[in-house]
Amino acid sequence: RKHDTFFVTTSYGKTIAIDAAGGRVLWRFTPPGYAGWAGTHMITQATPVADPSRRYVYSVAPNGRIHKLSVATGREAAGWPVAITRDATHEKIAPSLNFSRGLVLAATGGYIGDAPPYQGHVVAIDAPSGRIVNVWNSLCSNRSGLLEPSSCVASGSAIWARSGVVVDPATGNLLVATGNGRFDGKQYWGDSMLMLSPRAGSLLQNWTPGDQKSLEDGDVDLGSTAPALLGSGLAVQSGKDGKLRLLDLRRLNGHGGSGASTGGELQTVQLAGGLFSAPAVWHAGGRTWVFVSTFSGTSAFELAGRRLRLVWTKAVGGTSPIVAGGLLYLYDPSGGLGVFRPKTGAAVTRLPAGSGHWNSPIVTDGRIALPEGDANDHSLSGVLDIYRLP
Repeated sequence: RKHDTFFVTTSYGKTIAIDAAGGRVLWRFTPPGYAGWAGTHMITQATPVADPSRRYVYSVAPNGRIHKLSVATGREAAGWPVAITRDATHEKIAPSLNFSRGLVLAATGGYIGDAPPYQGHVVAIDAPSGRIVNVWNSLCSNRSGLLEPSSCVASGSAIWARSGVVVDPATGNLLVATGNGRFDGKQYWGDSMLMLSPRAGSLLQNWTPGDQKSLEDGDVDLGSTAPALLGSGLAVQSGKDGKLRLLDLRRLNGHGGSGASTGGELQTVQLAGGLFSAPAVWHAGGRTWVFVSTFSGTSAFELAGRRLRLVWTKAVGGTSPIVAGGLLYLYDPSGGLGVFRPKTGAAVTRLPAGSGHWNSPIVTDGRIALPEGDANDHSLSGVLDIYRLP
């Protein structure tokens, strides 16, 4: 029997298949060793990803392993799970998983408090076999493969944004942003937006803000949010500093390639606060829109040529905005899901929901799914709200 299904992974790594029509649990997968970390500081905030065949879903456990589960039954596939860190007590898999060109894409950072040692790693796994194809390390990048975190002289440069490893559909190249860490334009790439080759084998370009050192010293991570693709070879990148930069993907730092050069952005606009969520990009009527929500407010920009133009702003904060079916959905982490007209910001309705942290909704096929709760509360239970659209 076929079901429209939501797949969720809990903060301690249980993956659950839920019937979208009625909320019935179809299956549960509990990773081996669950009792050893449940209730501890070891958590994940990674969203699972399904492969294009819809036969398998890939999920994360806090012990640093990626699981390949049958969509139909929840059973683990042969050759899996795959470990993507050598120290899961210090390295956390926080970003969403992604899938591109037969590869499962994952990234690592550190835990709250930034206790060393940890580094940001991008890991590309061959989906059929479970073989690690490449590992790109944002610190000690001259070394390939999974690092023992303590073996690198530097710690930090986490890859922890909600969107994880972003894939440019035009080229297959991978985009990530790193957090606080050493930067030298050679082997250390803290507080930078990075473009990697499609299989994560090499660094192609970097964009590093001119004030990188002050961001690092002040714990003002660039990597609190990931790049968002606008099309036409453009992207935006923000961070804890609340500055939204427009970037040319052909020449991230103004002249292309990777190195110690900083700056090179096309434009910088100020947001209402630091950005910890993912911007939403909407193409409608030949126009490109960008919606950005901080905890203090939400802004809508239109791309005009190679410039961002502010269209509206509201003192309504939220997590990652979602545009679907001509409506803008915005979750308030203190509780409630707001629905707005994307072109004007006019409120349509507000749906009841409990409080959360960085949670954001999924809107698809007449349903909205929204997880509640804060992973940092270390709860062993949670709530998933499912709404039916009229």
